[in-house]
Amino acid sequence: MVDSLTKRRLSEAELDALVRRVLGVPLAAHVELTEGMFNTAYRLTAADGRETVLKVAPPADVPLLTYERDLMRTEALAFRLMAARGLPVPEVLLHEDGLLLMTALTGEPWSSARPGLTDAEHGALRRELGVIVRELHGITGDAYGYVQGPNGATWREAFTKMVDAVLADADRFGVELPDVRPAFEARAHLLDEVTEPVLVHFDLWEANIFLADGHVEGIIDPERALFGDPLAEFATVALFTELDDDFKAGYGVAGFTGGEETRIALYRAYLCLVMIVEGVPRGYAGEEREAHVRFFREKLAEYLGL
Repeated sequence: MVDSLTKRRLSEAELDALVRRVLGVPLAAHVELTEGMFNTAYRLTAADGRETVLKVAPPADVPLLTYERDLMRTEALAFRLMAARGLPVPEVLLHEDGLLLMTALTGEPWSSARPGLTDAEHGALRRELGVIVRELHGITGDAYGYVQGPNGATWREAFTKMVDAVLADADRFGVELPDVRPAFEARAHLLDEVTEPVLVHFDLWEANIFLADGHVEGIIDPERALFGDPLAEFATVALFTELDDDFKAGYGVAGFTGGEETRIALYRAYLCLVMIVEGVPRGYAGEEREAHVRFFREKLAEYLGL
């Protein structure tokens, strides 16, 4: 897969100037973190040994999906709300002009650590994550949807706008999709069951969760966070798979009603649409990308019963 066209790089001199301004000491070393697919990220080591992570928003002239505009503002807000709730997140040191500087975590991503974990250790971590996510969902907002938009006064209105926006993005970037509107519309009444806009990370897969000393050290990358149905979280907490019993035990839920299962399927379908469309403006290509798109299209059909 090619490098994303959304990546904006800074020179060593620019990084040094930022570290001097925020931390008061020179930059000693830096390395670009290449795991992320949207922003550019650097791990910076200051001359006094302090380590930080800098995220750099895309260039202003790069085409983006509708919801991707001004994502960094959402990320900074989510970090601050989560920190105020006592959740394990990095500390935001600076947010300005498409730059987000935060303290660095010391552990490793769960996705990297997974091969070395026993099933019992993995299960204990999933229960711990469930507790953390339950606390996360105690944070509420004033409106539904993305902070930067689309959003609305009700969850049905906001989510419908979100779907409409990604379908409009597909048209704008020439991505052919099946006619999914009837499937979403036929199930939209179920969204009225959501009566409080809670903070949803909405990208909470294992690559965005750091582990240290056998526990969850921190959660990163809440840039795609939104206020809405807490069930939407399970679309990425259990990415393209069933939600496990360990997480359910930690979160405090035994199972879901038929209507709740359908809502979760809608959120999974929405994510499939995003993943199918986003690769075009980012310039993704190659066999790996084609395989991913085939998979997302198959899952989209499954979730919507197409």
